[in-house]
Amino acid sequence: MGTIWAGHDEEVAALDARFGPARRVRAELPAVCRGAVDGRRRSSEVCMVVRRPSGLLLTATKAFYPGGVQRLLTGGVDPGEPVLDALLRETHEETGLDVEVRRFLAVVDYAVPPDPPRFRTYAFLVDEVGGTLGAVDPHEQIEGYREVAIGDLPAMADALEALRGPRDRWDDDWEGWGRFRAVVHRVVHDALGEGP
Repeated sequence: MGTIWAGHDEEVAALDARFGPARRVRAELPAVCRGAVDGRRRSSEVCMVVRRPSGLLLTATKAFYPGGVQRLLTGGVDPGEPVLDALLRETHEETGLDVEVRRFLAVVDYAVPPDPPRFRTYAFLVDEVGGTLGAVDPHEQIEGYREVAIGDLPAMADALEALRGPRDRWDDDWEGWGRFRAVVHRVVHDALGEGP
């Protein structure tokens, strides 16, 4: 299709067929988000919506996040790596859990107009089936986990959108990052509202 994700197009079609058709979302972000979207080492990521045996969803906070920030887990898709492989690898690295993929929820393309989309998220619902919760990769800097209901995702998005202040590790601020990160929480909430 001529996009930076053309290599994933065939795989995405197969994932749609296997796990249900994913929503296609184009998120147009304000200029404050440019650094959060454009400065990434990769052009895509997976969002791991981990459903625990309790039926609640797993969220995490990292050591360098502002106090109280929790969000759905995400991890990068390496160049040439299949999306499904990235999903399973990142889920293991960030949670230590064994999971089964239940639904392909969404493909979200992020654009800061007038530029075309430069970053993409592939979101999946996965069910925990074993393992022990805990980050396997210490570089993830996961500081803690929390379980939330599907109905809590919009409030988490609101909290992310309300972030302000400079980020020490990157050349942008928390506002742009938070507004970018809020999007997938709303998309996942809407997708999960359609059923299991």
